[in-house]
Amino acid sequence: MGTHLCRRAASAAVVTALAAFPGEAVMAGAHEGHPTPATTADVAHRQKLAEEAPFLAENDAAMTRMMNDMAVKPTGDVDRDFVAMMVPHHQGAIDMAVAVLRHGHNERVRRLAQEIIVTQQEEISAMRLAVGDPLPPSAPAPTQRPSATR
Repeated sequence: MGTHLCRRAASAAVVTALAAFPGEAVMAGAHEGHPTPATTADVAHRQKLAEEAPFLAENDAAMTRMMNDMAVKPTGDVDRDFVAMMVPHHQGAIDMAVAVLRHGHNERVRRLAQEIIVTQQEEISAMRLAVGDPLPPSAPAPTQRPSATR
């Protein structure tokens, strides 16, 4: 859990730093105590981080929701408790994969994200059925927009 918190803190720090200096060439490095202008590479890197901010925010929200939902109160039924913790874990993977599909560009990674969504949904269903829980009603795929009413 500590690693997740460190990543979230780092993501938040990047987003906060970028928000503090929008469109500005931030001074980078120092030479005898005097700041030097940011290089083109520094500015380009900050721009890429700014473009990644929506993905980082969605991913952070998914991880926070997952960690909160995994903190279940023990019931005395190991199998049910396991499923209660694993369903949000698998849902977190689905939510992170959806964020990659919304914001990612690498076709191989996007295909992997699609596979993650399908397999994690199947595993959630299998776990729920194994402990006698009903399946939730059918819903559109997480990357599919709801159709307009007819």
